[in-house]
Amino acid sequence: MAGIRDNAPMTAHPPLPPLFQAQHLTKRYGDTDVVQDLSFEIAPGECLGVIGPNGAGKTTTIRMCLGLTVPDAGSITAMGLQMPVDALAIKAQLGVVTQLDTLDPDFNCAENLLVYGRYFGLKDAEIKKRIPALLEFASLTSKAKAKPGELSGGMKRRLSLARALVNDPKLLLLDEPTTGLDPQARHLMWERLQLLLQQGKSILLTTHFMDEAERLCSRLLVLDHGKKIAEGKPRDLIAQYLEPDVVEVYGVGALALAESPLREHAARVEISGETVFFYTRDSAALLQALHAYPQLRTLHRPANLEDLFLKLTGRQIREDA
Repeated sequence: MAGIRDNAPMTAHPPLPPLFQAQHLTKRYGDTDVVQDLSFEIAPGECLGVIGPNGAGKTTTIRMCLGLTVPDAGSITAMGLQMPVDALAIKAQLGVVTQLDTLDPDFNCAENLLVYGRYFGLKDAEIKKRIPALLEFASLTSKAKAKPGELSGGMKRRLSLARALVNDPKLLLLDEPTTGLDPQARHLMWERLQLLLQQGKSILLTTHFMDEAERLCSRLLVLDHGKKIAEGKPRDLIAQYLEPDVVEVYGVGALALAESPLREHAARVEISGETVFFYTRDSAALLQALHAYPQLRTLHRPANLEDLFLKLTGRQIREDA
């Protein structure tokens, strides 16, 4: 009896084309290159995180992706369409959550969703069908008749996310979506974004929270002074640029250790405020030596995205650009 052969060749599926692709984007304001020769792409179902200090070009990049700012050079292709020629068709397949609250204070939660859906040419009957599921997704079913002024900050952000989903977009552009939220509200927002990724949505996310980037992002794009300085999976970038172990030392007299013989136990030593950071590939000898300083406090941990961010972009504070 004929059967399926165990050694039958597997059919190779070609990789899906990028859902979104930016090539050689450049934007200048006067003599300043805000974005310089920036290229990246987003695959279906992927979350690409864009991180960088203030003035790195993140918001300008988002604005070019939305067609709100015209690049001086370069091109943007989304869902097989070309920006800016097909801008309206592209925007119909995008969902956007901006840094600032843009909810209409005169409408309640359900009405905010209804009015926003009309911008996409959706019929009221179709939008009203979607509203209950969107409110449930945002954990706002009980707040359907409440106006934004009656909501907490976390509720407003979830309503903004629900509003961005009213047109069932393929790609979400989220510009620092959890800024100003308390830890509980941030975790709930992360849970909702994870659900969207599991449903196959793609996300372009800018954030200043490194734990957020590590939780949500398949890949990271690190920008500084408008240039791409690194790109890759979070754990791969950490392994590429950093020593695996970090020992933080702080307390009275800690800063003197930066120039002490303890430096020999670390590949790199940095100071930030009152803390000395020892970056090492083998922390055992350093931790043993620190026993001679019982007055100091130490924290031994693996290297993380915050270490990566600070190494690549520096520890100096940047003013908002």
